Amino acid sequence: RTFVLYSSSPDDFKMGKVKAYELRTKTKSALVSQLKDLKGELQTLRIAQVTGGAPAKLAKIGVIRKSIARVLTVTNQITKSKLREKYAGEGKFMPIDLREKKTRAIRRRLTKEQLAKKTVKQAKKEAYFPQRVYAVKA
Repeated sequence: RTFVLYSSSPDDFKMGKVKAYELRTKTKSALVSQLKDLKGELQTLRIAQVTGGAPAKLAKIGVIRKSIARVLTVTNQITKSKLREKYAGEGKFMPIDLREKKTRAIRRRLTKEQLAKKTVKQAKKEAYFPQRVYAVKA
């Protein structure tokens, strides 16, 4: 196997811990490029692991893996929020993963409008025989 290592700047392989709030300000293309850089760095660290590199380098593998996870999480959150904006107000025609989860029982429950509806017979009965109001002597 041959590994091609690239670097656009000398700081690329000195990446530390990535902060999620800093990632949220970046554009999608910037996040993709950062992900590519992180994966490249992880690859070099894996090579160092096989060749018996310094313990400091090996400890950095976990940091880089978590940074990759953070970048992927932020990209997924951004795409999901944009999809939510696109499908806002669609109701039942929204993709399943964007709908509210709640519980199965709550999702199947009657809506407020359905609960409030009355049959014609019930409506007549309530109109003809309204509830009596009593004045109770205390």
